[in-house]
Amino acid sequence: MNTLHTWIASAALAIITFIPIPAFADGDPDAGEQVFRRCISCHAIGPEAVNKVGPPLNEIFGRVAGSMEGFRFSRAMVAAGQEGLVWDDATMDAFITRPSRFVSGTRMSFSGLRSPEDRTNLIAFLHTLTPETAMGTAHILPEDPELPDEIMSLVGDVAYGQYLASSCVTCHQPDGTESNIPSIIGWPAPAMVTVLHAYKNKNRDNNVMQQQTGILSNEEIAALAAYFETLE
Repeated sequence: MNTLHTWIASAALAIITFIPIPAFADGDPDAGEQVFRRCISCHAIGPEAVNKVGPPLNEIFGRVAGSMEGFRFSRAMVAAGQEGLVWDDATMDAFITRPSRFVSGTRMSFSGLRSPEDRTNLIAFLHTLTPETAMGTAHILPEDPELPDEIMSLVGDVAYGQYLASSCVTCHQPDGTESNIPSIIGWPAPAMVTVLHAYKNKNRDNNVMQQQTGILSNEEIAALAAYFETLE
């Protein structure tokens, strides 16, 4: 890290110790999971989390920035970690406010969360994450069924899911736009599997969805979920 970069990183870390920090313990993890929907196209969580555009976020607090083995970070992020940047409530809040300002040179293209409430709730949600965390519970309703392991553990065929998806994109826009019909782009596969089975089992009311899912096998539902999870 050059002298200027070192000074900027040190100044940024110093500043956050003097500004008022939101009460992250008071954040709402459920609301934070809704905010996390903006992150799922780049970051995975849960027991099958893998590298995407960004690294998995399970157990991120206490981690040295740019140090997760197996992910190729920007030089700027690695340098920030070497200079002492560790993810905690304060540093995470500063980073997600405007990533490119907090770590100049980061490859993270997200412009940031301007709402302090959104940041507080998101950080509260991130604190709940472990490698065993169930993925995508923001999409799950209390009336949705708890599916057996033999269904949830099915690995969907992405190519087959793309073929099957032709009947879905007549209503759900493949570019993620919403027009009275919710977007399903980038949903974590376990969430979509649960929701599709909820319609199939008639736990959710929608005649069209009940008919569409009623003709799908468990393997076909897994394939659809795997395909839509890959879309950004």
